[in-house]
Amino acid sequence: MEKMKVSELMRPVEEFPRISIHATFMEAVDALEKAQQEFSSGKAHQRILLVYDEAGRIVGKLSPMDVVQGLEPNYDNIDSLSRYRLSQSTLESMKEHLRFWQKPLADLCKKAYGMKIEKFIRLPSSDHMVNADDKMDSAFHLLVVGRHDSLFVKDGERIVGLIRFSDVYRKIAQTMRECPISA
Repeated sequence: MEKMKVSELMRPVEEFPRISIHATFMEAVDALEKAQQEFSSGKAHQRILLVYDEAGRIVGKLSPMDVVQGLEPNYDNIDSLSRYRLSQSTLESMKEHLRFWQKPLADLCKKAYGMKIEKFIRLPSSDHMVNADDKMDSAFHLLVVGRHDSLFVKDGERIVGLIRFSDVYRKIAQTMRECPISA
């Protein structure tokens, strides 16, 4: 596995369901639900929903967590604090002070049909990307350190696929089973 390149385990973007960055909140919920149903029924191999821009380029991915975080945009106010371990009482105090979750569900219908996902989608950061010709150790490092379930794979400046932790783990398990038992 030491010589294996990311491109050998990545899944090309063509295998994933997609949604426009200009889709509404409700369209995102529907697309996520459809992706989950097709995955659960065996009709699709992926349930990760990729987001594309006007030019058809992949610019990110959308998860149910993104949708829930999109309901409460004030989380952006403490995003920089996420790396610190905060006590539950501190978090509760911050929620009260910043008025988190005071009425996101009351505004749900308005948000569902009016807000575009481009308002809350997070674009991939450098710690969430590898190059197609990188060796697997760089992808493995990012998956483990960042606790990511997948990484974007780039060829030049273009996102061409994703490498999923589940595929990497499957390859690790296979390699372990093939190891000769030493005496």
